[in-house]
Amino acid sequence: MTQLSKRALFWTPRALSIVFIAFLSLFAMDVFDEHLGFWQTALVLTMHLIPSFVLIAVLVLAWRWEWIGAALYGAAGLLYVGWVVSMSRPVPPAMRLIWILMIAGPAFVIAGLFLANWLKRGDLRARHVH
Repeated sequence: MTQLSKRALFWTPRALSIVFIAFLSLFAMDVFDEHLGFWQTALVLTMHLIPSFVLIAVLVLAWRWEWIGAALYGAAGLLYVGWVVSMSRPVPPAMRLIWILMIAGPAFVIAGLFLANWLKRGDLRARHVH
């Protein structure tokens, strides 16, 4: 591997994780349309941001132990797919597919990149640790 490809493989899942968490956090902004009081808004906003907080914790762990990122991002993608498929409200299949591609798709890509990181950790760590 070239130095550039090593750096790209090391940093890409981490950077994509940050972007993905920011993207998911945007969905919490709809709480401001609810016209709730300050404390109710703060509570609802916190609840909406729980997935982002969980993924931040996953990223912190995956930064050092890439296999954790591979496993937990993959699990998050599978959980989301399961949730969308099992929803009882009437949503057209095409819309469900779009939701899966927009949310689970990036989670699976990030999982794959962390897996590649873990498999190549010897090559990557020689440059990035210590």
